[in-house]
Amino acid sequence: MATRVPLVIVNGRVSQLPAGDTISGVATTLKSVTNDNGSPIVIGEAVYASAADHVNLADGTNVDKSEIVGLVADVSISASSVGNIQTSGILTATTGQWDAIAGTTGGLTVGSVYYLDVTTPGHLTSTPPLTLTDWLVRIGRALSTTELELGIEPPIGL
Repeated sequence: MATRVPLVIVNGRVSQLPAGDTISGVATTLKSVTNDNGSPIVIGEAVYASAADHVNLADGTNVDKSEIVGLVADVSISASSVGNIQTSGILTATTGQWDAIAGTTGGLTVGSVYYLDVTTPGHLTSTPPLTLTDWLVRIGRALSTTELELGIEPPIGL
């Protein structure tokens, strides 16, 4: 069987992947933001854009606040402080950190899809909401008890 070399863009031109180079399959995007919540926000909590480069806890009962821009990537971002949110890729947290955000024991459930929780702003759940006044927002899928592959989708009115 013939060996095939992937095509890549190098200096604006299409060429073969240079010898010794590799391609990474997962890209992670972090964004620096200011916490508009009156309390700290913690790793894994879902946030919406409350102003330019400002975020607050997402709320699955309010269409404007259910438009998630990412999950908190820092261990904690104090009120009115600057920190990072993750908008794509795989977010890794401890099982205890996920337990606090997803209401689980032992971390995420491998293979489960997680949604914005409609009972606690910013939290996640593996049970999709069913109430007609709530908003269904898919966040991502658990790859392990500590890793969530983000796949944030726009809110769907129920």
